[in-house]
Amino acid sequence: MKTNLKTRCSSNSLKIISENYGSEGDDEPPSSCDESEPPQCGPKSNRFKLFGAVSDADWNDWKWQFRNRITSVEQLAKYVPLTIKRFAEISAVAKTYPLSITPYYLSLMDLNNPHDPVAMQAIPAIEEITFKTTGIEDPLEENRDSVVPGLVHKYPDRVLMVLTDICPMLCRHCTRKREWKNGDWVRTPGDIEAMLNYIRNNRNVRDVIISGGDCLTLSTKHLESVISRLRQINHVEIIRIGTRFPVVLPQRIDSEFCDMLSQYGPIWMNTHFNTVNEITPESAAAIDRIVRAGVPVNNQSVLMRGINDTVEKQTKLCQGLLKIKVRPYYLFQCDEVQGTDHLRTTIDTGIKIIEGMRGFTSGLAVPNYVIDLPQGGGKVTLQPNYMLAKTEKEVLFSNYQGRVITCHNPVSEKHTEPHLQPEVPAKTPDFVFSEVRDADRVIV
Repeated sequence: MKTNLKTRCSSNSLKIISENYGSEGDDEPPSSCDESEPPQCGPKSNRFKLFGAVSDADWNDWKWQFRNRITSVEQLAKYVPLTIKRFAEISAVAKTYPLSITPYYLSLMDLNNPHDPVAMQAIPAIEEITFKTTGIEDPLEENRDSVVPGLVHKYPDRVLMVLTDICPMLCRHCTRKREWKNGDWVRTPGDIEAMLNYIRNNRNVRDVIISGGDCLTLSTKHLESVISRLRQINHVEIIRIGTRFPVVLPQRIDSEFCDMLSQYGPIWMNTHFNTVNEITPESAAAIDRIVRAGVPVNNQSVLMRGINDTVEKQTKLCQGLLKIKVRPYYLFQCDEVQGTDHLRTTIDTGIKIIEGMRGFTSGLAVPNYVIDLPQGGGKVTLQPNYMLAKTEKEVLFSNYQGRVITCHNPVSEKHTEPHLQPEVPAKTPDFVFSEVRDADRVIV
């Protein structure tokens, strides 16, 4: 990407936002959450242990959280016990793949657990640079499919607008990890207008995804300027927002932001919970505000080794998501991105997880297991194989319990004689519950 297509800053991401989108009291969203819904710390939060001197006003101010992100190994060592070896390893990794962790997200870590699933997503690991020969910088070929700078058009009826590469937290499994070396940037007004012009001139585009980085690092006023202009394009039916703010910095989901969203529906939000440990009173309250604004929320989780790669972990996560009004949508196979190979599981692992969930919990709690194919091949869904054999008249299935069941296979229409009258059973049988058919629910 060419430097002149972006607005850059040397070190402070917040400086970009302030300079381009107004002062703290003007264009930026209010600096605290709605006072009628004060966030609470989750039962596993280390907030008062790690940040006891921070006032509630600062803690609930998303801009304070953003300004005080942990971005160096020296800062990290003040909160997380590090051996000399690990300190040196993190320092080495950070030269290639930097770190950024919000105080809120840091407070969710179990500092006594070396395999804590929250910490593994945020703290650099030496494997990120030791597997240099594996992975691809841009496995989804987003640069190839960019029709104008920042606008990816891969599928026929939808486009992806990448407005910035700035994030409150740098996730170690990030698909766009390649952008970290380019510094912090925000698309210029000219870039955005070029994206909008492309969409205006392509009537097949009915669905626009706004993403980044994380687009919620931009002010609500700036986001509204993009969303409102998209809403003026008649053939754009759906707007989607991709963000991890509800997970890593839920204080950002304030009343001004939600009120803005409510004016431009239908808007859908895709967020990114990876472990049940990320579901907290704060994140639940943020989701509740979004949903009350008329915005449905889906979750796109990434399958990662040691973090969420068992049936038990995925079931707890997805059931927990439903309890806070989030629909489990996708479980992604971790992309073949450079610096992430240590987190990738086998594809069979993902299939076995879906097999272990299907039938044993509500269908709503079972996400689609998806691989976003390299070389820009697009998404394909994978499921366990329940069909054992097939003939012209019958299909043999294995159900979630392993029972083998034969199902009648209707003859194709060209061989079917039309019935003169509908067939009616001579007697309606009584309904008898001989067993609980599914593991955790019954039909009433």
